Amino acid sequence: MAQAHQPHGLRRPNDPPVLILTSLAAGPKHGHALAKDIEDFAGVTLGPGALYGAITRLEERGLIEPLELDDRRRPYRLTAAGAAALAEAVRDMRRITDVGASRLSLIGGGLT
Repeated sequence: MAQAHQPHGLRRPNDPPVLILTSLAAGPKHGHALAKDIEDFAGVTLGPGALYGAITRLEERGLIEPLELDDRRRPYRLTAAGAAALAEAVRDMRRITDVGASRLSLIGGGLT
């Protein structure tokens, strides 16, 4: 089965990079604040390995950048490239959601 083109390696809505970029779209945060925000808006609990591994990869790709230490914590912010990657991921998810909703309506499996 062929894989669809995945810009910037972003795959699914519960993918740690997508969740982190979504959280940082609301403003800079350090790791603990990111994890709490993600749990609040997505209901997903990211363990430290998943969270900090994704932060490292996003930073290496230039999608987020660290700010000055804030009381021993390192906050991160979204870069312009990160905002563009998130916008593309959201468009892709919206397209899939729209198709799924349309197809459900054809079989009478409407959304509530």
